[in-house]
Amino acid sequence: MGKILYGIGVGPGDPELLTVKALRRIGESNVIILPGKTREECYAYQIVKQAYPEIEKKEILCLPFPMIKDHALLKKAHDEIFYKINGLLQADKTVAFLTIGDPCVYSTYSYVHRRVLESGGRAVIISGVPSFCAAAAALGISLGDNREEIHIIPASYDISHTLELKGTKVYMKSGKKLDELKALLMESKEADRLEIYSVSNCGLENETVSTGLENLDTQSGYLTIVIVKEKMKKECPENYDLLVKMMK
Repeated sequence: MGKILYGIGVGPGDPELLTVKALRRIGESNVIILPGKTREECYAYQIVKQAYPEIEKKEILCLPFPMIKDHALLKKAHDEIFYKINGLLQADKTVAFLTIGDPCVYSTYSYVHRRVLESGGRAVIISGVPSFCAAAAALGISLGDNREEIHIIPASYDISHTLELKGTKVYMKSGKKLDELKALLMESKEADRLEIYSVSNCGLENETVSTGLENLDTQSGYLTIVIVKEKMKKECPENYDLLVKMMK
């Protein structure tokens, strides 16, 4: 049956946000899988190296996932990646697949995880701090209070309808769509009722934080999270509407 595959979330960027469990599993693994062309350009590797320098002595395998939408080509690439990882497992290796943030949130790891389980292998997910939670912490804000809904939105796809959603809207990996998102927010009839925040490169040395639509930098890059919240009513937000009716 082979050994085990760990899908390890390494958090958004700050090495101090790596969990003890993640570090332990990385140390126990024989092979480290990086979803990038080289270790130098892999965010996950650079994060771990700061907290666990010994990773440089590990066997490293770089397996870049192509960012394409052609289903046939994508399947072919994913199949090849799975076969390489499965070969390591069949060779009795313990394998750690590193991914930024958490493996359960828009991660390429999920495909490999399913394939390994379907083939009868063993795969376990090690949670990491999600980037949108770290971004909210960097801003010093809450993502949701009371009955507020929280919507996590992959901003690289169609976002034209998303402002209709109630509650907090979190746009992940917004880089290529920042111009469109900013225009959408500016044109919204509800613009004066919205609080706009953004965090780029959360947890990294070049992290930037901004508040207000006018300060949303459309050139801030791929790893930009935009958080859109509805302004809170100042007094008794839970019973505000009821109180207004009673006063009439």
